[in-house]
Amino acid sequence: MKPPPFDYLRATSLDEVWDALDSDDDVKVIAGGQSLVPLLSLRFASPSLLVDITALDELGGISTDGDVLRVGALSRHVQVEKHPLILDRTPLLARAASWVAHAQIRNRGTFGGSVAHSDSAAEFPAALLALDATMIVRSRAGERRVRAADFFHAYFTTALTPTELLTAVEVPIARSGSSWGFEEFARRRGDYAIGGAAVYVERDPDDTCRVVRAGLLAAGPAPCLAPRLEDVLVGNVVDAGRINDAVRSAMARVNPGENVHGASEYRRDVIGEMLRRALASAFNLEEVA
Repeated sequence: MKPPPFDYLRATSLDEVWDALDSDDDVKVIAGGQSLVPLLSLRFASPSLLVDITALDELGGISTDGDVLRVGALSRHVQVEKHPLILDRTPLLARAASWVAHAQIRNRGTFGGSVAHSDSAAEFPAALLALDATMIVRSRAGERRVRAADFFHAYFTTALTPTELLTAVEVPIARSGSSWGFEEFARRRGDYAIGGAAVYVERDPDDTCRVVRAGLLAAGPAPCLAPRLEDVLVGNVVDAGRINDAVRSAMARVNPGENVHGASEYRRDVIGEMLRRALASAFNLEEVA
């Protein structure tokens, strides 16, 4: 397949990006192109203009600022996977990056592109939901911040308006007493996830669960949090029984729907099992019956 005809602009400033986005609703921003190019080739997308933002150095970089880690939108997947700051301060994000597709795609794809694409089977959105990250969104009118829980709306749809650009993501640095787990199942390593879960946990010194959040992969039309985990786990010392109860409660409220990977019931079972394993890993439980 070949993409439809389009105009191309290699932007050298954010003002050029704003001019392009303000000129027409049918403009797409491209960076790594690992999600958008296949859509173009299949003609699921047919923009009038592609705005290439890869020359905008201000959209890259990984740094810390107080108690948050800031990841620029143009950071490559492989940078998120291997950057020392991410490995040290928010290792769940690095673990999620290691599951993204194949090495060639991780070398080309951009962090911001994957997040803005909002594929419910993608790893970064699930991890950012678990980490309670904040999206930094800019337009000509200025900057606004959107919590991950409010950013992902529906199939490939986010809180971004047509004239806005995701410029960075801020991730809270892991606190004392925190731990995490990440599990994913696919037919082959690198394929789209049939199901998965990214879990972030904080515990008090007496081992009582203080915070628990889990982003689910492929659980619905948009990346989403596992529902009601905190009702079962927060305020308790978590064991295998409580994890099983929490997973049952969450999966009773999840409807992944049927697709090419299987029936809804099968996919719900896969997601539940990945959530169970990720929670067990986060709570340092070797086995959950």
